[in-house]
Amino acid sequence: MTQKKPSFRGIIQSLGLVFGDIGTSPIYTLTVIFLLTKPTEDHVIGVLSLIVWTLILLVTVQYAWLAMSLGRRGEGGTIVLRELLVPLLRSGRQVAFITLLSFIGISLIVGDGVITPAISILSAVEGLLLIPGLEETKQWILIVIAGFIAIALFSVQKKGTEKVAAAFGPIMVVWFAALTLSGIGSIIHAPSVVKAVNPYYAINFLIENGITGFFVLSEVILCATGGEALYADMGHLGRAPIVRAWYFVFVALLINYLGQGAFVITHPEAKNVLFEMVFSQARPLYIPFLVLSIMATVIASQAMISGMFSIVYQGIATRVMPMFRIDYTSRERQSQIYIGFVNWFLLLAVLFIMFEFQRSSNLAAAYGLAVTGTMTLTGFMMTWIFLRRGKYWHAAVSIFVTIVNIAFLVSNTYKIPHGGFWSLIIAAIPFSMIMLYTRGQKKLYNALQPLPLDVFLLSYNQIYKAVNRISGTALFFAKDASEIPPYVVHTMFKNNILYEDNIIVSIVRRDDPFGVTGYFKEEIAPGLRSFEIQMGYMEIPDVEEILRDADIKEKTIFYGVEDITATNICWQAFSVIKKLTPNIVQFFKLPSNKLHGVVTRVEM
Repeated sequence: MTQKKPSFRGIIQSLGLVFGDIGTSPIYTLTVIFLLTKPTEDHVIGVLSLIVWTLILLVTVQYAWLAMSLGRRGEGGTIVLRELLVPLLRSGRQVAFITLLSFIGISLIVGDGVITPAISILSAVEGLLLIPGLEETKQWILIVIAGFIAIALFSVQKKGTEKVAAAFGPIMVVWFAALTLSGIGSIIHAPSVVKAVNPYYAINFLIENGITGFFVLSEVILCATGGEALYADMGHLGRAPIVRAWYFVFVALLINYLGQGAFVITHPEAKNVLFEMVFSQARPLYIPFLVLSIMATVIASQAMISGMFSIVYQGIATRVMPMFRIDYTSRERQSQIYIGFVNWFLLLAVLFIMFEFQRSSNLAAAYGLAVTGTMTLTGFMMTWIFLRRGKYWHAAVSIFVTIVNIAFLVSNTYKIPHGGFWSLIIAAIPFSMIMLYTRGQKKLYNALQPLPLDVFLLSYNQIYKAVNRISGTALFFAKDASEIPPYVVHTMFKNNILYEDNIIVSIVRRDDPFGVTGYFKEEIAPGLRSFEIQMGYMEIPDVEEILRDADIKEKTIFYGVEDITATNICWQAFSVIKKLTPNIVQFFKLPSNKLHGVVTRVEM
């Protein structure tokens, strides 16, 4: 009994944290598909077969089996795939190529992440139109209601979601149970839909409908949006509970989609399929179901927001994104974080998308492009890893799945002129920032020209003996103790500020996701020591506590401040980013009364 309880709890937790997005897809998927194709029985069976096999191939095979077999200490996601692949590559060009792909993957997830709350919340709120007396509600009122729900959701992020998150799993259990029951209630009236599990009907639909059938794939993919969360959220809960929960979710989704298909066959005039189906089945329970659906979409959106915070933090830890200010929202779990810039950027983008597209059916025209792009990149990187590791059977399956992903991606290019360009524009914002920041940091590093340690020591040893030293300990932050930043040289040699005990602190990112250690390396010279903090790229270390544990009682902390001047507009933008985001000592929240910034002027 003691072994079963954690796994059962993990399964319930994963329903709330992982499956919100894919679990709310039935609200809009079939509704949108039958705007593109006539709801004849043959078409309904063909579309249902496509949905069933999309869930099997892209979620079960690609993510639950292949991707989740690739992890690093239980962690998953685009950055993890890059970390796994880079050591297997043979040339710098290949590493640069994979790095670029991972940047694109991160950016596409952000583009997709903005549309998830917009389409989920708006489609649920549109269910109000079936309530007697509210049929004539103006669309702008629905948009305002959806907007207020989004504002409320993003406004509570800073307070943390730990307490509320405990209720997410049980609510999603009720949601999936409701989907299952409503699906069974409809299948009874048209049991022929069960034959959709045969892939023959999916292939036949594509052959008979030609190019139109191919473009229907661009809406079918909506059933799998959120599938990538199985892999991305693996580190939070572990592989086993997520995979087990997926079996339950898959059955619930399968039954509900078949039920919706049966309802369309018997009610071909249906416009909002799920809500009309539930309304016709259990009118007295419709309003509780509508409230439940809105709660489910809020949970889906919350999972996306938390995921965005994790992705951006991974970007900060791996030095591809600026050091945005981070607040911790939980005393128990340091993984519970809040990034204000990301939160408000997402809210503004979500509100803009809602007002731009007006209806959830219009929003579906923009949704799917970023998802299929992310899935294709994941498939490509997985295949490369399997080939390099000699797992040829896994590689063969991965190649097949990647080809399926490419087919979905190509079909989604049809959406670009119909609003799909917005997801690309949104994705272009983080991509541009990543490219600008990484190139700017490289150029800045070259411009500052750190001093090799052996050259630095020639002057240091002379000055340490000659000048009057200040009592106490001073900390100097540097990327690597073997290369001394210019601000340290200016402080010690030009300003003759030298303490009795000088410690160079370097924070080193490890290739694995977890673990933090802080330790003294060998003494470099009289009065000069080196202290290194090693951290996994998913860790959020408390640097001040690590220093206390090492019995370091500093009197002052020096750090470098770059005053960047540039004529090039790109480097001017980089300069603005550097000024608006915290530097290393502010990022790690070191005591402000001890901080002394040393300015170095840099021309770029």
